[in-house]
Amino acid sequence: MLTSLSISNYALIDQLEMKPSSQLSMITGETGAGKSIMLGAVGLLLGNRADTKVLLHKDQKCVVEGTFSIQSYGLQSYFEELELDYEATCIIRREISPNGKSRSFINDTPVLLESLKNLGSRLMDVHSQHDALLLGEGEYQLDIIDAFAQAGTEKIRYQQSFTAFKKAKKNWEELHQQSLALKKEYDFLQFQLNELSSLSLVAGEKEEMESSQEILENAEEIKIKINEILQVYYKEEQGILQGLAQVQASLQGLERLAHPFKEYSRRFQEIRLELKDVVESLEHEDRLVEVDEEKLQLLRDRLSAIYRLQKKHGVQSVEELLVLESQFADKVFQVQHADENLDKAKKEFQDAEAVMLETGRQWSEKRTSSFREFENAVIGLLRDLGIENASFQLQRQEMAPSLRGIDAIDMLFSANKGAWPQSLKKVASGGEFSRLLFAIKYLMADKMALPSLIFDEIDMGISGEIALQLVRMMQEIAKRHQVICITHLPQVAAKGDTHYFVYKDNSSEKTVSKIKLLTPEERVQALAQMIAGANPSLAAQTSAQELLRN
Repeated sequence: MLTSLSISNYALIDQLEMKPSSQLSMITGETGAGKSIMLGAVGLLLGNRADTKVLLHKDQKCVVEGTFSIQSYGLQSYFEELELDYEATCIIRREISPNGKSRSFINDTPVLLESLKNLGSRLMDVHSQHDALLLGEGEYQLDIIDAFAQAGTEKIRYQQSFTAFKKAKKNWEELHQQSLALKKEYDFLQFQLNELSSLSLVAGEKEEMESSQEILENAEEIKIKINEILQVYYKEEQGILQGLAQVQASLQGLERLAHPFKEYSRRFQEIRLELKDVVESLEHEDRLVEVDEEKLQLLRDRLSAIYRLQKKHGVQSVEELLVLESQFADKVFQVQHADENLDKAKKEFQDAEAVMLETGRQWSEKRTSSFREFENAVIGLLRDLGIENASFQLQRQEMAPSLRGIDAIDMLFSANKGAWPQSLKKVASGGEFSRLLFAIKYLMADKMALPSLIFDEIDMGISGEIALQLVRMMQEIAKRHQVICITHLPQVAAKGDTHYFVYKDNSSEKTVSKIKLLTPEERVQALAQMIAGANPSLAAQTSAQELLRN
């Protein structure tokens, strides 16, 4: 619901503000006073194009701002999509700067014009003789029928099953493509896997083999060097072992002579034990080292195979080769079990399709079951609105399943006797077409949350009892939805909860359009002028009072 509208520096409007009734507001004024200009400004909030030609003052920006109460529209998910904070009160604003740049805002956050257009269309519906193209669109017609048929439950069930079907189908198609691709390279994958598996690789083995290779390649020289060391150590007359014993005996003698030499004796003993351990370790290594050309060749061959595979696959370690081996094994397994997985995925896809088609059929039946009732209701309303020979039909054609169901609906309309009904896309817009749209909105008023409805001279070309019937229907709609009506008929204007008057002000250098909320006395005078002209008679004023009383 629109709670306030502010327009500044737009066409003939310098500054305009209004707070329409939550039910039925009427707007009247002389021809050319600016009623259509107001609609043009409102169109900016709906995402319409604009340029600097609309600026009243060329050096100032144009600002159009609407404040809406939106708690009944279920727009939380839409705000989440835009990454905007949702509040029950929403402010949308459009700015046109002197340099021609246009900016759009939702709750003071800059947004794309498309986002403003999408939100604006959910908040305001400008209904005029030349703005009824939406009714010709198939998706809009489906929304109308779904609302009239109260098919919300069927719609949710179908759309959930359709989403599940699309997911299952996508999974099957992806598996099918993967299977084809893997089967094409199966032989190569199997060769790669066999090549790696045949080595029975073990993590860390390359480093161990490289160390063993180094020892085996230098085994003879290693044993010679170790024996040279041992000979020096164990030599009977001049060996290190004998010399160390002599040094130890001398240190013990010093220790007895002077206390400070005890520490030297202890430190020398530690060195002697460490040296003994080194020598014993060398003796052990000497026993282990062997000259084995056959074993060396086996090591060289295995390391060569590992180096070759590392180079081939562009890796640096056995661990990376093991990862590749695991990946190849997984792919080979997938190929070997591809048909099994494909069959399972295909069954899931076919089962989901069957559920989707069944829920689609149920949704379609719920829709079509309401056709006759909807057709009769529309025809009845059109006759009440003065189109005595109206003809209205709904046609259904089955379509490939989509998120909208399995139906394509076309509304056919004729206003004249004997004329074959035509698709709304082919029917020229006009007063009769506008009344058709009004009748449909009237039917929808108690079925769904409609945006604020703005009717622009929908009463053009009608009068008398038909005009009264039209405004009575507006009053019915206004019990549940906000309605703003621009009218030229006094009997229509008299039925509003509030009455705004648009007029031209020539008191300054430039003529500007202004709007004011009429008091009860001003309202009588305005209605009298609509009846009898600028200088209404007493009888016209009496008639105006009578209209307001009734």
